[in-house]
Amino acid sequence: MLENAQAGKTSKYVVQELQDPQMGSQEFQEMYKRFSKRILWMDGNVVEGAFQMNTAWYFAVPDDDPVFEEHCHNSDEIIGFYGSDPEHPYDLGAELEVTIDGETRRITKSTMLFIPAGMKHMPLRILRVDRPVFHFSVVTEPHYDGTSYR
Repeated sequence: MLENAQAGKTSKYVVQELQDPQMGSQEFQEMYKRFSKRILWMDGNVVEGAFQMNTAWYFAVPDDDPVFEEHCHNSDEIIGFYGSDPEHPYDLGAELEVTIDGETRRITKSTMLFIPAGMKHMPLRILRVDRPVFHFSVVTEPHYDGTSYR
């Protein structure tokens, strides 16, 4: 058994440190850090052949509203928001608004969204955060163009 994630022939597939894509304007990046902490990012730039995945903690209401602009992708996307109370895993501990294909939904429970290729989605509004929310997004493309980052 390998004890060091950086040892062995498959170490190139193991990501344990953030390689931040630095998407959006400098102003966006600074605003993002005031309400969120990106954990890890993976795409074809980080691991050759990988598709894009982002993980972050949301811990505050952002200065800017909405956070992300309406956009669509050429491939499917899964977006998740999870509460951080292990005793009440479905209680998000926050209130978000997400728009999918023109319908705005208020989210207060742990949620996964499937966004088919070509479907417009967002903006995202973070209205209230009582405790950290774990967020992830997966886009089945090797590179994310950052169209939703202002």
